[in-house]
Amino acid sequence: MAYTRLSDANEITARYMDSILIQERLIDSVVAETSTTLLGEKFSSPVLTPAFSHLSNYNGRMHTGLEEYSLAAKECNILNFVGMMENDQFKKIVDTGAKTVRIVKPYADNAKVRDQFKFAEDNGAFGIGMDIDHIFGTTGYDIVVGEEMAAQTADMLHSYIADSKLPFVVKGVLSVSDAIKCAEVGAKAIIVSHHHGRLPYAVPPMMILPEIKKALAKHPAGKNVQIFVDCGIATGADVYKALALGADGAAVGRSMLPSLEKDGVPGVTKFLQGITAELRFIMSSTGFKKVNDIDASALQIIR
Repeated sequence: MAYTRLSDANEITARYMDSILIQERLIDSVVAETSTTLLGEKFSSPVLTPAFSHLSNYNGRMHTGLEEYSLAAKECNILNFVGMMENDQFKKIVDTGAKTVRIVKPYADNAKVRDQFKFAEDNGAFGIGMDIDHIFGTTGYDIVVGEEMAAQTADMLHSYIADSKLPFVVKGVLSVSDAIKCAEVGAKAIIVSHHHGRLPYAVPPMMILPEIKKALAKHPAGKNVQIFVDCGIATGADVYKALALGADGAAVGRSMLPSLEKDGVPGVTKFLQGITAELRFIMSSTGFKKVNDIDASALQIIR
């Protein structure tokens, strides 16, 4: 069979995730509890929604897809994320009642960045953050829906954090170096992600996760930084693996879309509840009673 190069980071990520297997440990185990504390607040599950943008009204329904999955996040009592949007759209998200972190793009118009952060804080956001993995494109700085992006320095990130009382989350961390810089500027959490494979040959988030966890634990500024992860999370088993490798929470992404498009709020609610139920089952089957107890001792990686 001829060798074929594989640059697709999503395929690489899926293969790595599927190489992680789980040992059963049933004796003395009990039914697990999935509740956890994220950014100082108790949630029913470490499952997170993704920071999606530009979802329209599916099948002629009243609310946009962004509002619908936010309503489902509130129903399930999980931490909600949204991405690129204007302030009026974000106000509709906040009005769903979901505890929502607004992820703002690294716009070249820095005044817009700061305005969106301030609007989020003034209108009831649970947290704010920036999507650093959209800084660059193949021709230079990225352009997203007609908006040019710009480089972001550690000092710039620090200034956003200093200007707000909300917890700040940096999305798109895929190295120990960036994780440490995020901790040093005062971020409360990072999302380990390659943004659905924007970078060819990007390391799978779960592969780099243990290194990031270890580095943050050793760094004076990193001990209280929570770690979230996304890319390819589709099942409770995926969430379990992420937690075992060092994450505090894991965000579903495109795996949620079929349920969202077809059935809206009830569909996403059922999907999220199903992932949490599978997570509970696997925790119970591997001897972990609480989310914070989970470690890598029941994992076995195919070499």
